[in-house]
Amino acid sequence: MFYTRIPCPKNITHHPDYLNKATRYFPFIGWIVGSISFLAFYIFSLFLSTEIAVIFSIVISVLTTGAFHEDGFADVCDGFGGGWTKEKILMIMKDSAIGAYGAIGLVLLFLLKFRLLSESILLFHVHDSMAVFKTFLLFISAHSLSRLAAISIIFTHEYSREDASSKSKPIAKQFSWKEVFGSFFFGLVPLIVFSLFDFRLILAVIPVFITRYFLARYFQKWIDGYTGDCLGATQQVCEVIFYLSILFLWKFI
Repeated sequence: MFYTRIPCPKNITHHPDYLNKATRYFPFIGWIVGSISFLAFYIFSLFLSTEIAVIFSIVISVLTTGAFHEDGFADVCDGFGGGWTKEKILMIMKDSAIGAYGAIGLVLLFLLKFRLLSESILLFHVHDSMAVFKTFLLFISAHSLSRLAAISIIFTHEYSREDASSKSKPIAKQFSWKEVFGSFFFGLVPLIVFSLFDFRLILAVIPVFITRYFLARYFQKWIDGYTGDCLGATQQVCEVIFYLSILFLWKFI
């Protein structure tokens, strides 16, 4: 209910305790969104070109999450692009209107996703008989690992806003070893399976978490922690870094 637009039973609420426990399943949502995105790609690829099918897969993934993370990415671009103090950055990010930095950032983000995904898939189809299954694992791994990178920030950093005005506030209150273990389990399993085809692919974890480290460090420097928008931006950036890493590893190592 919190992470996607997928309908849930009416008796499920946004209770803080539920949100805390939901943390461990955030990377598992990547399995679901990645599967839906792949299914859209596969169906459209039967009738259209790979590039057009990739565009439709991106559209479906955005519809599935309600642009939850893309909105966070745009807000972070606007906030950190236009603000020079913690208060100003947080105020800009809270504004629902999108600015020039956010619009430009989203355009570049989607262009990168489109090109990197298209090239990776075409590379699989040229060189591999198991292209469809590997493409499926590519989608799942990208969505789960990037969500792990994002949610892991709450294990190491403090929530930035002092009020309870954000929906992400309850998630930041507490977590146990179950949330940590669950997050890493669901976040890493798809990539581990993917790397069974080529052990070098597991190395994609390194650039993703290096990116996560510097993003978290940047957020800490400017706003003394993170917000929900920061987590969304981290997920989006790390997803792109994952595609870039897989393409690099497949081509050059």
